[in-house]
Formats: sequence, structure tokens, C-alpha cells
Amino acid sequence: MVALLAAVSASVSPWGSAAAQDGVLPQEGRIAGVVRSDAGPEAGVWVIAETTDLPTPYAKIVVTDDEGRFVLPELPMVNYHVWVRGYGLRDSEKTYLRSGTLDVTLAVETAATPAEAAKVYPPDHWWAMLEPPAVEEFPAAGGEGEGLGVSMQSQAQWLDMLKLGCNFCHQIGNATTRSFDHWSPEFKAQEGLTDATSEQLWERRLRTGVRGSDMYSRLVALGPDRSLEAFADWTDRIAGGALPPMPERPEGVERNVVITMWDWGTETSYMHDEIATDKRDPTVNANGPVYAVSSGHGKLTVLDPETHITHEVVIPTRQDPSEMTTRFPPPTGASPFWGNAHHWGDEQPSDPHNPMLDSRGRVWLTSSVRAPRNPDWCRDGSSNPYAQYFPIDNAGRHASYYDPETAEFTLIDTCFTTHHLQFGYDEDETLWFNPLISAGYLGWINTRQLEETGDEQAAQGWCPLVIDTNGDGRITKPWNEPDATYDPARDTRVGGQVYGVAASPAPGEEEVVWASLTDYPGYIVRLVRGENPPATCISELYRVPEPGFGPRGIDVDRDGVVWTSLAGSSHMASFDRRQCEARNGPEARDGAHCPEGWTLYRTDGPTFTGTDVPADFQYYNWVDNWNTSGLGAGRPWAPGGNSDALLMLDPDSGEWSTFRVPYPMGFFQRLMDGRIDDPDAGWKGRGIWANYGTHLAWHIEGGRGTKTKMVKFQFRPDPLAY
Repeated sequence: MVALLAAVSASVSPWGSAAAQDGVLPQEGRIAGVVRSDAGPEAGVWVIAETTDLPTPYAKIVVTDDEGRFVLPELPMVNYHVWVRGYGLRDSEKTYLRSGTLDVTLAVETAATPAEAAKVYPPDHWWAMLEPPAVEEFPAAGGEGEGLGVSMQSQAQWLDMLKLGCNFCHQIGNATTRSFDHWSPEFKAQEGLTDATSEQLWERRLRTGVRGSDMYSRLVALGPDRSLEAFADWTDRIAGGALPPMPERPEGVERNVVITMWDWGTETSYMHDEIATDKRDPTVNANGPVYAVSSGHGKLTVLDPETHITHEVVIPTRQDPSEMTTRFPPPTGASPFWGNAHHWGDEQPSDPHNPMLDSRGRVWLTSSVRAPRNPDWCRDGSSNPYAQYFPIDNAGRHASYYDPETAEFTLIDTCFTTHHLQFGYDEDETLWFNPLISAGYLGWINTRQLEETGDEQAAQGWCPLVIDTNGDGRITKPWNEPDATYDPARDTRVGGQVYGVAASPAPGEEEVVWASLTDYPGYIVRLVRGENPPATCISELYRVPEPGFGPRGIDVDRDGVVWTSLAGSSHMASFDRRQCEARNGPEARDGAHCPEGWTLYRTDGPTFTGTDVPADFQYYNWVDNWNTSGLGAGRPWAPGGNSDALLMLDPDSGEWSTFRVPYPMGFFQRLMDGRIDDPDAGWKGRGIWANYGTHLAWHIEGGRGTKTKMVKFQFRPDPLAY
């Protein structure tokens, strides 16, 4: 067993001027020391302090410097279990320390075997061992497509479906997904799988539990025979002892990160997204609560990071919940964790998806207030000008907001379906929504008008995404419908799944909003409402260039440059419309008319076997327009869904920084935001917030019973600053 030695000293400090003032390190709020193994000081490893002495479980994580030294700063004055995790090491034993302990030596051992070391490698390193069907198997390369889905024309398209389809819900490559070790002999016998082949185990896995029907539909699209063969080969090689290469330890600025996390929610919470502040002004809600939506449970989850108290608030509906249906069907196959429990099936059906804060600190949500069938005023025959222009029959999710001062919800019925939402930079504080579904429109709420009048019908509007393909500078009806016969004399409506939405903060672009379209290979679309919407609405379409594919997230910097995470090909892409020679007309029909506007930055990390496509996954993305990280304004950030990390791009150098959450493994996040609590407090007054957003909390390290986490990232000037 490894001994962890704590030698406390109040008068001797080896940390230098970066960690001490007047040669004395204060005795409160910190634990400091050095990590050593038989090989000497261990640089670039994580020191983890966790406690249950606060109202909710709490942890702080830092990285050691070149000499193995560490400082855990800003610790509440309670007791902690402190231990070490690092690549190439065996997890150290935990020692019991109180905040204020200094000069502690944490002893660690080198992992006894490569397999032992690999247990803590990021999931993307394991997932990269998958060997996809070869390029030449697909029809686009002359192959017969044997065993592949009928729509799978290329390897890139197969990878796009694999990542955007499967990673849509959860992380892949972690311990639960890369083996069947958690399937007990009793469970296999119960399910008739005692002598099953690996292909049969995978086929059964993709029918399992609360997301089984959705997973299996993705398998059908990929092509069951060839895909199951690839999945089985992956897990068979791992079971046979194959290992990924060792990752690099954190370097440079990656060692300056301070990670703080709190438990919240329940063991079955599906916490889709969080929010800490107004994206347009990150000083809003300074030091205040942070929020997330518990989608399956129909609740708003709240954490006060000052008191460490968390609670949940039920999101109501207008219609009787018993008359509304859930989008989460019953399991099609028993789960080895939960059997046939129907998680989220009988919960509050408000089905929240995404929260945002306004300038007053109110929490706006996309949530269902009624069943999908729209009222007559949204439909054909209505006197509503938007319904006359583009009627909508159904809306699967609507809008609401929560006022922390009154602890009350206001529900807003919308004709349009809502998914993500983003505030605009105009005087009306317009709140924009994308529908997700293949409907080809964007909707909005004039929040100023709604507040002044209370008239939800008058305060909302929507526009179809129609591009000016006849080149006359305006949109007229009738237009070419998606997938219909093309008439060059008409404009053309854009179809496809509208996934993300972002308003432009650039001066003079208060009416500009962008959206991402996920239909392969992927597009972005620009919408301007004009002075008299919907008649003056006009759109532009731009296709993602090769080798990129698979956009999901989207954001805009203060110069008006669009940034979109290409989750399929694992690029961050920028698009600068100012570089375009053409923006409309017949050549704009397929969106390929402005390749000069695009720049692609491929993310770091291991690539799938035989390909140049990284195995990591970027669910959404965000631009730190206000330097909330302290690492530079305008830096694009993306989640590393399969790498337990947040990723930051330096556009000037094209280099990425990876800020991993090493514990508990399973940090699968979707979006992030940055808040400034005190602009005069240096790194302590700034931070980026993200959460564990997996559908399946029981896939997090610790298994069933583990709760999801809220995570704050701060960035010191060096690893010993406090």
C-alpha cells in the first residue's frame, strides 16, 4: 500500500513568490505540497481534494508544476480526502487533511502494468481504436455498401452519423461503453445472452434501457451488419488486452487550471445544459446561483456556489400533465443497471432543454407548456401575419422563464417549436429559437414587448429560411420548396434540421442571427428580419467545405465572424462573410459559393483507426467574447465530450489547449458559459461554467448512485498562484 505523508509546516514554504506573500503562505483556505514517486517529483498530475462536509459533495482539482508542487486554493475550512491521479501512475491512496495544511508530501507509485495505467486514459483514446468500415466499402468510392445503411454513401457520412447520432446522448469510450464487464452472468442469463457472440451483445446493448429505441434507430441508419461487426471487433480487441497509447500530461497553461465541482440533481438526472450569467453581459448574476435543466424530470436545478446548497424547482405546464406525452418511450430492453425502469416516463412533461439568463438575471427556458397540436391562430386560415405567411401545425416545445426574486414561472405558448435559445443584442432583447426539427424556420420572442403588454401572440414571430436564388435582392412567394423541382425564377426555401442558433454581437448587426443545419455535410444559414417581417425576412446559405462535416454548435464573435463546431469531423470552423464575393443568386442554391469565407481548425486527439478523423466529440461551442476566462477575449471554446475536457483554440497559432476533468471520469458536457464575479479580483473573479450533461449519469465513474456535477474552471497565472 502507498503511504501518503503529511508534514505540516507553518514557517517553511518551498513554493516561492508565486505562492507566498512576504515569505509566508497563509494557513487558511489552502492545501499545498508536492507529489513524489520513486522516480522523484511528478509534474503534470492532478491533485484532488474532495469533501462531504458541505451541504453538497464538493471537490477541488489542480495540476502539479514542473517540480511536482501544487496549491489547492480557496478551500472552505473543512476536512478533505486528498489524493493524486496522473497518466502512468496508480491512483494514490487518500489522506485526510484540513484546509490550511501546508508542506504535505503525497506519495504515488508508477502503475504496475500498462493496463492498470490505461484505466484513467480519456475515453477518446479508447474510442479511437475503433476501425470504421474502409473508404472503399462505400458507394462513393465504388464499393457495394454491403451491410451498410442505404443512405451511407461515404465513410465520412458513416462517421457523421456515428458521432452525431450516438454521442447525441452520451460519452463513448468510457469503461461502461468499451466493455461488457458490467453485464453480470445473471443478467446475461436473464436475457438469453450466456453464449452470445460479441455482435449479439452489441445488438442487445443498442436496444437497452431508456434510450434503446433511439440507439437502435441510429444502428439501422448506419447499417446493422457492418456496424455491429466494427463495434464487436473494437470491444473484442480491448477484451483481448489491446491498449491505447498513453496520453500526454497537461503542459503550459493547462497546468494553471483550478477545477471546482459540486454534486447536484439525482442519480437519474439528465442535466442537459447549465447557465451562470447573461451571455451578452457576463457580470449579470455575479456570485449568484447557477442553473441547469433536468430534462427528463422536468425541473430547474439550482446551485448556490457561495453556500454550497442545491435544490430543484418543478417547471409547470399549462395543460394538465396527465394529458401530455413524454418524448422518452419505455425501455425496449432491460438495463443491467435499472432493469425495465422507465426513467423520465412518468415525470413532469415540461421537457426543458436549454436555459439562458436575461439582463435581469431571469432564467429563460425552452420547455413544453402543452401538447404539440397548435391552436388555430398558428395555423393556415389565421389572421396572424406570420401564420398567413408560413403556417405551423405543431410545436413540440415552447418557452418559459423563472424569476429568482419571486420563485415563479411565466409560461409562454409559441407556434414554433423551440430547442436552443439565444438573446439578441437589440434594444428589444429579442430571444431567438431554433426548432431542431426539419422545418426550416427560426422563431423569436420580443421580450420587451412581452413584458410591457403581456400579449404572447403579438410578441412572437417566425420566418422560414428562404434564400434569394433568383438574385433580385428580396424574397417573394411562391418559392421553391426543399427537394422540389427547382425553378431558377423563384427563391428557394431551405430544409433540413436546424440545430443551433446565435445572434451577432458585431456593431450594426443587431438584426442578424445565424443557425447551423446538420444535414450532411452541414451548413450555416444567416437570417435578417428586415423592417417588416415576415415579408422582409431574407436568408443566406453556406455549406461546410471539405474535409469538414457535421456542424452542431454555433456562436459569433464581436467582429461578426461565425464559429461552428463540426462535431462529425472534429473541426472548429470559422466563417467570415466579409470575404464572400457572392452571397445570393443562382450559384447560392447549394451554399458552396463562398469557400473563401471558411477556415477549418482540426482538434487535437487520437483519430479513428485508418482515418484522420479525431474520436473526440464537440457537442456545441462558445466564443469567450468578454474574456471571462482571463485567457484572451474572442477565443473559441468547445466541449471535448469524449475526452473529459474543455478545449480552447488560439486562432492565431491554430493550437489547442485541453483542460481535462480527470475525476470522476465521464465529464460529458454540451455547452458552457463564462461569468465575471469581480472584474478587479484577477483570476479569482472569473471563471467558465459547465456541467456533466450526459443522459446516463450511471455511466460516470462510480456507476449507479453517482450524481451529476456542476463544474467551474478558473485559470491562474501559474500552477502555484493562490
